[in-house]
Amino acid sequence: MATQRPGFPVKLTPTAAAATRGVGPAMPVRPMSVSATPSMASAAVRARMVQRLAAQGVADARVLRAMGTVERHLFVDSALVNQAYEDTSLPIGLGQTISKPNVVARMIELLLGAPALANQPEERLGRVLEIGTGCGYQATVLSHVAREVYSIERLRGLHERARVNLRPFRLATVHLLLGDGMIGYAKGAPYAAIIAAAGGESVPQTWIDQLAVGGRIVAPTQSAAGGQALVVIDKTQAGLQRSVLEAVHFVPLKSGIA
Repeated sequence: MATQRPGFPVKLTPTAAAATRGVGPAMPVRPMSVSATPSMASAAVRARMVQRLAAQGVADARVLRAMGTVERHLFVDSALVNQAYEDTSLPIGLGQTISKPNVVARMIELLLGAPALANQPEERLGRVLEIGTGCGYQATVLSHVAREVYSIERLRGLHERARVNLRPFRLATVHLLLGDGMIGYAKGAPYAAIIAAAGGESVPQTWIDQLAVGGRIVAPTQSAAGGQALVVIDKTQAGLQRSVLEAVHFVPLKSGIA
């Protein structure tokens, strides 16, 4: 009998190691700017962002549609609303950021470029694991190109913030998890794709173990030059295929719950 998937939202039990570290007070949950200025809520503003993404090389129609549909200004503080559709990362609290639109689109396009989806221009991804929910923006974009999204966040304040942000959307296919992203989420495996919004020295073996054959991981990792580079790992019947792409800059990948 198939294991029942958790509903929205989900709270993971901290590991013993995380419990011994102690959990600090949760970050106050502040609702995002739902009542943004009319210009920010305009579809024309998002359309211009999509045009810039296309000019920068994003070509997958599924990604461009998703980026043009999700209202990014709803995921940033009201003081930053006027910058919501610029190609820049923005602070979301606790030392974390919402990634630039170009980075979000680029990484999701890479997921959709997995060999298993070759020659299937309108096919959706299967189950996706996102490491680092943040404010919930990327998980919402992923919901438009994947059948199911499991998104895990280690910072309690951001997890709660993402819950507030996503609640109005009523996304039944998105499951928000509070837990240690470095160990993934075995109950949802195997995953067709895994995407990370934080970079470590290498891709954890647990992610590879939880990836389905034919699946793809897109994540930042430490580069030989000392910075970070975007890495793509395909899990094939013959083994792993790894590609190192452009330099990127993400927050560090950390373990435990805080």
